Amino acid sequence: MSNRLHSSARVAAVVGAVGSMALMLYAGRANQHILVTVLFVFWVLAPFVALAWADRMSVRWSVVTRTALHWMTLAITVGSLAIYVLRVLRPPRTTGAFVFVAVPVASCLLAAIVVAIAALLSRRA
Repeated sequence: MSNRLHSSARVAAVVGAVGSMALMLYAGRANQHILVTVLFVFWVLAPFVALAWADRMSVRWSVVTRTALHWMTLAITVGSLAIYVLRVLRPPRTTGAFVFVAVPVASCLLAAIVVAIAALLSRRA
């Protein structure tokens, strides 16, 4: 189960990164500012890069902590893509950049909190 979950999390991180970037570029297709678009690409990719980096560093972590990281990767991928798809399908009346600013921050915070709690719980056990 652990290898399958690990493989699924790795694939999910790539799918999440590519899908999120594609949806962000589609939603911002009318944007004329290249620099803003480039900054948004890095911003939207940040949680997936952080999760991939954490996956590489998790070799020495406990099984519980690695499992939490893998489940968070899956959850963040599904959640981010769902929110971005809703944003694309139902564009807001005002500028819709808020979603692409808030979701990466929330994703990173959620992953950090859950993995930290898992690490603390695994140390106590």
